[in-house]
Amino acid sequence: MTPNELLKQEKQALIQQYAIRNNIFALYQVLTTVVPYFALFYFAIVSQSISYWLSAACIALLVLFIMRVFMMMHDAGHGCLFVSPWQNRVVGFIMGVLCGVPEYVWSKHHAYHHATNGNWNKYRGPLAVLSKKEFAQLSDKKRKAYENSRNILLAPFAGFMYFIFTPRFTWLKGSLQFVMFAFKAKRAAPSKSLAIIADEFETKYWAGWKEYRHMAANNLTLISLIVLGCLYFGIGPFMLVYLIALSVSGGLGIILFTVQHNFEGAYATGDEGWDYNTAAIEGTSYLDLPRVLHWFTADIGYHHVHHLSARIPNYQLRQCHEANPHLFSQVPRLQLKDILSSFKYILWDESSGTLMTVAQFNQLNTGALPN
Repeated sequence: MTPNELLKQEKQALIQQYAIRNNIFALYQVLTTVVPYFALFYFAIVSQSISYWLSAACIALLVLFIMRVFMMMHDAGHGCLFVSPWQNRVVGFIMGVLCGVPEYVWSKHHAYHHATNGNWNKYRGPLAVLSKKEFAQLSDKKRKAYENSRNILLAPFAGFMYFIFTPRFTWLKGSLQFVMFAFKAKRAAPSKSLAIIADEFETKYWAGWKEYRHMAANNLTLISLIVLGCLYFGIGPFMLVYLIALSVSGGLGIILFTVQHNFEGAYATGDEGWDYNTAAIEGTSYLDLPRVLHWFTADIGYHHVHHLSARIPNYQLRQCHEANPHLFSQVPRLQLKDILSSFKYILWDESSGTLMTVAQFNQLNTGALPN
């Protein structure tokens, strides 16, 4: 029996054993995340008048705690942090405000990733990977631009877009679109109700008004807190810490998420023959981090277990992995030293069902050795 066949046989029993939520431990996780988050934010700002080096040290720690905030939001979004749905919704919303991401909207998109993991015809990862065929159709200039845009050094900029700019911009732009649409609709048909106008409105920025309400709640709460922070601490000191910490943390999160699915030999198939369990085991990595980084990332490095079942809370992932080595023997194991090389796998090779580097693409098409 192959490991994959064995996994399918034992999967349900494994989920029943480890998909157990604990409110007390979840609350402990939340408190040990949020309290240091606010404390470090405060000291990073006020220490600027003492020493920028001291402030930088506080920001460095804050970056790690923001990553942990995001991971708490992630688990709450899956409904596996606390026992009851309302507890997960409340904590998910709070954590979403603290890291700048509307949790409900993000969770809906993230659920699609879980449902299609390993099927690169439907989901191309956070880097929006091109297929080998699509890349081949680009000009040399566009190929180089594509490769440069996936450079790991751009991660802080991507973090700024992901945590700070895009959630605010899409909400504001979509809101303005609706206002203009409603204004024109009322002018054309004054008797038409706002509810009917709202039902007729379509936008790419949200899928339904429930998503919009969550986006609005997140943005209005966050913007209010930012304004209060600027009034209390001053715009310069507050925004310096906020922009740096959120951008770097978001960049690290994108790097972390990318290498959990982009690596040498990663399972990357299309619609035909796609298998959920195979994708979890062969298309998701075990990122073996130092124990302290496992803590800050809420054990998301055990990503294969998480993709096997998103019902398993973060505080059960490591135990599940360590207790079942016979099920996870084929999981690709990466370490910190492998991140740079894994970040080069930015092309989907449809023919072989895996990922490849630009150097490998050039070698196949020119016969030249990769640099």
